[in-house]
Amino acid sequence: MCLSIPSQVVAVDNERQSVTVDTLGVRRDVSSHLMTEPLAIGDYVLIHIGFVMNKIDCNDALQSLELYKEIVSKLENETTH
Repeated sequence: MCLSIPSQVVAVDNERQSVTVDTLGVRRDVSSHLMTEPLAIGDYVLIHIGFVMNKIDCNDALQSLELYKEIVSKLENETTH
C-alpha cells in the first residue's frame, strides 16, 4: 500500500515541465509531465515516484494533512511511552 501525502506547489518551471513542492516542510522538484491541466503556486497535488499524479482540492488536502499529523503524533507518543 502506498500513502500519498498532499504536497503544495511552491514553484513552477514550465520549461522543464516540473514543479517544486513542499511536503510537510520538505521541498523537492517533481515532474509535471503527466498532468493535463496547468499547475499554479498554491495548488495541492499528490505525487507518486517523482511525478505529479493529480491536483486535489485545497480543503481536502488540509484535512488530510491534519489527519496525517495526528497519526504521526500518536505514533510518536506510543514509542516514547
